[in-house]
Amino acid sequence: MEDLADKKCIPCEGGIPAFDIKEIHKYLKKIDGWDVLEDKGKNYYIEKNFKFNNYLESEKFVLSVGKIAEIEGHHPDITFGWGYAKIKISTHAINGLAESDFVLAAKIDKI
Repeated sequence: MEDLADKKCIPCEGGIPAFDIKEIHKYLKKIDGWDVLEDKGKNYYIEKNFKFNNYLESEKFVLSVGKIAEIEGHHPDITFGWGYAKIKISTHAINGLAESDFVLAAKIDKI
């Protein structure tokens, strides 16, 4: 089976259903350490916390994530500060998760 990190994110403009929880768990097995969560609207997203030794390491990581996001045309929500970064990924056009969300997570994990 093809590694998710080797795939390309496919832009989603809506019109497709978001993954159900069964499909989400199938894809969660293919990425490392990401959590599936629900927002107030009961929409799923994936999130991962990263730890670093200082602010500069956090910033360098976030800049690397930003480069990948631009290349893939898929932009996560990023929070960071001294020694940490949090990445939250979903597909806003479908209010949930699709394969591209997991592709982006796999690419981020390769940093």
